[in-house]
Amino acid sequence: MMIGLDTNILVRYITQDDKKQSAQATHLIETLDAETLGFVSLISIIELVWVLESCYESDKEAIINVIDTLLKAKALVVENAGVVQQALRVFSTTNADFSDCLIERSGHHADCDYTATFDRKASRIDGMVFVG
Repeated sequence: MMIGLDTNILVRYITQDDKKQSAQATHLIETLDAETLGFVSLISIIELVWVLESCYESDKEAIINVIDTLLKAKALVVENAGVVQQALRVFSTTNADFSDCLIERSGHHADCDYTATFDRKASRIDGMVFVG
């Protein structure tokens, strides 16, 4: 059995900022196991990073630790985990946004020659090309 985990479940579990919902999220996530796995979509990863940066002012190191922990959790299945791990490596060594790293690595995984962008900052990532 596998259940999908929405971004808000992940946020409540990680931040523990709402007594009732955090307790529910903690119970749900901590009862996951080999028989009942939790699924984390790419969209939830992107939203999670955005929420942690925008609403909780988490720094890059904290974001890296959160994503790395999700990737290593035995009871979680992260969509395209290998691509997310690659994006995390790029993110950790550049000034690029995590979402741009994931977009580029997803394109690479899909055998794109490059990913076109109007974002000058993103175009500094190997595999991204500024087209403006």
